[in-house]
Amino acid sequence: MISSLIKIFLPVATSIYQAIASWLEDRQPPPGKLFDIGGYCLHLHVAGKGSPTIVLDHSLGGIEGYLLVEELAKLTQVCIYDRAGYGWSDHSPHPRTSKQIVLELDKLLTQAGIAPPYILIGNSFGSYNVRLYAHRFPEKVLGIVLTDGLHEKGMLKMTVQLQALKLFFISGFVMSIIGSMLGIIRLLRICGIFELLKPELRQFSEHSLNSVKRSFCRAKHWMMMIREMLNLNHSARQVSVASQFGSMPIVSIKASSFFKPSFWTLFIPLRGSNRLRDKMHIDLCNLSTDCLQIPAEQSGHFVWVDQPDVIVDAVKHILAKVDSAG
Repeated sequence: MISSLIKIFLPVATSIYQAIASWLEDRQPPPGKLFDIGGYCLHLHVAGKGSPTIVLDHSLGGIEGYLLVEELAKLTQVCIYDRAGYGWSDHSPHPRTSKQIVLELDKLLTQAGIAPPYILIGNSFGSYNVRLYAHRFPEKVLGIVLTDGLHEKGMLKMTVQLQALKLFFISGFVMSIIGSMLGIIRLLRICGIFELLKPELRQFSEHSLNSVKRSFCRAKHWMMMIREMLNLNHSARQVSVASQFGSMPIVSIKASSFFKPSFWTLFIPLRGSNRLRDKMHIDLCNLSTDCLQIPAEQSGHFVWVDQPDVIVDAVKHILAKVDSAG
């Protein structure tokens, strides 16, 4: 009898806690501003001063730009925005493909009065989006940084093992939707699970970490991850037109491995994923006649956490190119 009551009471209690905690968070102002881009709002955080402006597009399911904004803002003006469904941004009713994301980003920058030229940073899946943006609006873009970027040729020819890994991730996202609604992820956050899983997070300020953790505690975050993942092949086909950028400066950052080797990576096709990455990075280096590949030798795929200084150095390289050309 008592165990049955606990089974009923505990999820109800954690769900109520999640609802109250989310309500209290929502009463606090966001770090940036919300802009209506056609019936729904996107959040944009601007820091620093100068031109050109850095515009960062996150990884799939990521909101890691808040970890980088303090250092990037020392170089010039930087814009961190939350794609629809993440952070402080609303859901978008439109398909979560790179083509739609690029349209939304340009509307957001226009609404916010962020004038070009831009230097674009695309982390992982964000590399698709910034490439397509630079293809569609070449007059607005001076250079691109791709952080362990993806290339459509490899992504559209994934092995059966890697396709299975993709489905495994999606199933995990589904479980995380339930976990966030029940308040379990929020409780794990309080217990320090983020830093336990990724000790490198301890190098960042609590203020920037809270902006990231806040999003992961919301069900809409995980729902959007699923939508973007299910549309990944559509995005790959869309970005295939963005394959030639002439002499535009591009820096492609290559991590040492997709995942840092550990006990749990023994159960995933790490060798196959690294072979795929090697091929993709060769293709990425052919996007421009002025493409520099920088290794992130101490990093897994999440360079923005493992070696954020490499991303800052890549931006400095692009800025130096722009200054010398001007």
